[in-house]
Amino acid sequence: MNLDSKIAIVTGASSGIGAEFSKMLVENGTEVYGLARSTDKLKKLQKSLGDKFHPVTMDIANAENLEEWVNDTFGRNHRPDILINNAGVMFSANVEDLTMNEWHTMINVNLNGIFYLTRLIVPLMKENEQTCHIINIASIAGLLGNPTISGYNASKFGVRGFSEALFKELRYDGIKVTCVFPGSINTDLFDKIEGMENHPNMMKTTDISSTVKFLLETDDNFLINEITMRPLNPKDPTS
Repeated sequence: MNLDSKIAIVTGASSGIGAEFSKMLVENGTEVYGLARSTDKLKKLQKSLGDKFHPVTMDIANAENLEEWVNDTFGRNHRPDILINNAGVMFSANVEDLTMNEWHTMINVNLNGIFYLTRLIVPLMKENEQTCHIINIASIAGLLGNPTISGYNASKFGVRGFSEALFKELRYDGIKVTCVFPGSINTDLFDKIEGMENHPNMMKTTDISSTVKFLLETDDNFLINEITMRPLNPKDPTS
């Protein structure tokens, strides 16, 4: 795919790798609709990226609001070519201490939100004459279970299963589906998680965005449906 003049949707776009995805796409000529809950962060990002970045204040767990926005924004002559389902949230606790609200929030944002948006975008992509691409950002936690993040594991394992089924369902419609499994990235995801701290050996957001750029720019008949990324040395060099 040539990214120039394409139309992309990025969820969780206001910070972290979502902001980096938006920056990478805009720099390559893509028109980007960035979805997130923080209006202030989105507007700040728009100031740095310019008119090709369209900030959209949206909770992807709200299916009705998503559908209204998609119907108002896209149509016959304006269809998305790229969807990056990136928004995610993590709570850490032993299973008996994990609250019902924390469980439902992770399932709704990390898994249901991907379904809510993807089901609306797929019909538009099927009408495109050129190859389209859906990229679902999962996590190493979608491959390996770990103590105290059972809810996060469940949501990300769900993303993997959804992505695998989807790539087999849509490949003959000219729609690529890739599930990305990053290890630890130096973002604010761990800020509120007790016992988890950022350190210099974590991957950079640019590591992930450059890999996603590579995935998007592969030849039309070449699909990488899953990709795992990890720091070479995951240990904190200062400890």
